Amino acid sequence: MRKLKYQRDFFPLLHLNYGSNWRCGMDRIAYFKSLLEKNPDNPMVHYSLGLEYFKVKDYENAIKHLERYLELQEDEGAAYRTLAKCYEELGEFQKAIEVLEEGIRQAMKYNHPSMAQEYQQWIEELKGMAF
Repeated sequence: MRKLKYQRDFFPLLHLNYGSNWRCGMDRIAYFKSLLEKNPDNPMVHYSLGLEYFKVKDYENAIKHLERYLELQEDEGAAYRTLAKCYEELGEFQKAIEVLEEGIRQAMKYNHPSMAQEYQQWIEELKGMAF
């Protein structure tokens, strides 16, 4: 049995365990906020908070935490999907397009061509809405 490295392995498992089993979204938010108080630069806590805020349609806070996550840690592309959706929900279509363009770069860097294609199609849809 391998030991979990604290930073890299523990928090994703923590998010999956606590985040998916708790009933109330606000309980999860309070929990992750308490973790953030202990370690304000933990990227996985910011990512988890971003997802939880997204689930309760608090897009401004979701954006804040997802952007902080992306400042702290390179992402393979998936975080850009949620971030772009937040901007789309707020009617900020141009910003959503910019986020998706960065998501395409990251997806290609990490050899996720289907993700890049999905984002490109989404950009085309958003361009019709933005203008």
